[in-house]
Amino acid sequence: MSDSKNLRLHFPQWQGGDNEAYYFGSQLLSYIAPPTNGLVETVDVPKPDGSAQVEEGGLKGRSQIIKQAKQAQQLIDKHQPDSIVVLGGDCLVDLAPFAYLNKKYDGQLGVLWVDAHPDILTPEQYNHAHAMVMGNLMGFGDEQFTALVERPIATENVLYAGLGKTLDFETDFIKEHQLDFIGPETLNQSSAQVIEWIKAKGIKKLAIHFDLDVMSTADFGSLYFAEPNVPADKFDGLTQGAMQFAAVQQLICDVASVTDVVGLGITEYLPWDAMRLQNMLKQFPLLNR
Repeated sequence: MSDSKNLRLHFPQWQGGDNEAYYFGSQLLSYIAPPTNGLVETVDVPKPDGSAQVEEGGLKGRSQIIKQAKQAQQLIDKHQPDSIVVLGGDCLVDLAPFAYLNKKYDGQLGVLWVDAHPDILTPEQYNHAHAMVMGNLMGFGDEQFTALVERPIATENVLYAGLGKTLDFETDFIKEHQLDFIGPETLNQSSAQVIEWIKAKGIKKLAIHFDLDVMSTADFGSLYFAEPNVPADKFDGLTQGAMQFAAVQQLICDVASVTDVVGLGITEYLPWDAMRLQNMLKQFPLLNR
């Protein structure tokens, strides 16, 4: 597919995960990504300033998040691209792009959600909107967010890859809606089951959501769960990713060989060492002027 019909959307949203580090991660991801000769747009996300987010209707930063999603919609609609790459930011950045792609491809879009978490919670369970996005894309959850999805993604066209242990609410939701999933242990060995799913479903157009926290912190350090100098019990009870770096790379490349990938969202990159070094340099003579 020609880059001229591809939109690269830089979307440094951090409010959905209520973590200012997502902003820097998105900036760095945009820098290290391969160059493009296609379309490039940036969603206007206010730079974090250390101020606490206001909780509105059960969600941190609700009004800002909705505003940013609508701006993303406008940027996408302006270009009417055939494909979209999203460089985030927290997971919520894929809401507007994937909703657009499903509408463009007449409700036939397949979604490969490469993530340790299903992202189907609602404000009743959690006050961070990045944990809601896949539910919203399927038409479930908070009305302000589902209103941004003109044509919900069919549940039978969604596959979770690398999904870890789920909460009771998530387990019940997945069972009720008969959502397909494949665990990290299987995918660390082979992509075959994902390829079989794509072929069995007849998926011709596919969007891939890649939350970096699907990977194990033993194999990749720029993840939420690898944050340095935090209390030892900070992540107790939270599901952590278990996929190997090489297995994720192989999975996405294998998928691209059997179907037309029209969406790729890369999210939740947290380059802790780069941020530590940046903060160090701010203190140095001649650099701190």
